[in-house]
Amino acid sequence: MKTYIHLTGEQSALYDQSVEALMDKMKELEGIKRKGAILSALTQLKQLCDHPLLLTKEALPEELPEDGALTSAYDVYSPQDMAMLISRSAKLERLMELVRELRDEGERCLIFTQYIGMGQMLQQVLRQELQEPVLYLHGGTSKTARDRMIEEFQSRTLPEDKQPSVFILSIKAGGVGLNLTAANHVFHFDRWWNPAVENQATDRAYRMGQTKDVQVHKFISLGTLEERIDEMLESKQQLSDNIITSSENWITELSTDELKDLFTRRRDWSG
Repeated sequence: MKTYIHLTGEQSALYDQSVEALMDKMKELEGIKRKGAILSALTQLKQLCDHPLLLTKEALPEELPEDGALTSAYDVYSPQDMAMLISRSAKLERLMELVRELRDEGERCLIFTQYIGMGQMLQQVLRQELQEPVLYLHGGTSKTARDRMIEEFQSRTLPEDKQPSVFILSIKAGGVGLNLTAANHVFHFDRWWNPAVENQATDRAYRMGQTKDVQVHKFISLGTLEERIDEMLESKQQLSDNIITSSENWITELSTDELKDLFTRRRDWSG
């Protein structure tokens, strides 16, 4: 299912500023410099849809230790700072609501994001809010830690205070080769615009041995580039094929007018 989410006021303002800055650059740049500016802006806009902190580069707590060792307290943020951090991202607010609901039902989930900073933030926030272990697997994770995480997540015998039920994964590191059927909810926090890659990631939960229905949630920020690309994937198969074969490079070949139409935020949908 697709979960459509409005941007916050801060996200909307930063999004518009990024688009305006890109359009100004397009008047001056050509060739490889133009392509580089477009790909850079594309990353910025996608990160803004996740959380403005990814763009503003404000300090985050350090990444949790790979060995999974837990401190005596989960809390890193004060309750006030935590509430502020969550409220700055409409996606994060919605994710927290859904994860709390499924944890109340005793169910487990996978959360995919392509950004290291977002994965670290999700791990910190979910650990503190749920007061339970939260795993995070990314490209820098060692094989030993990776194997341990999978074993712990799949376990049904660990004590309740040691049992991880939320597993955050980089879509590249966790997209193939893992069997995580303990989860029956999958969240794509940000979109990887190659349907085959997203489906491979979803299949970590939907594999031999899965006994429950798997609910898949794809988060889409209304009025933004995320919604435009999703519409294109649904309605234009040829464009979808281009994305599958050439990643995001096709966007750098668009004209300036086409770029403006693709990137500009739709005010009527943004709320």
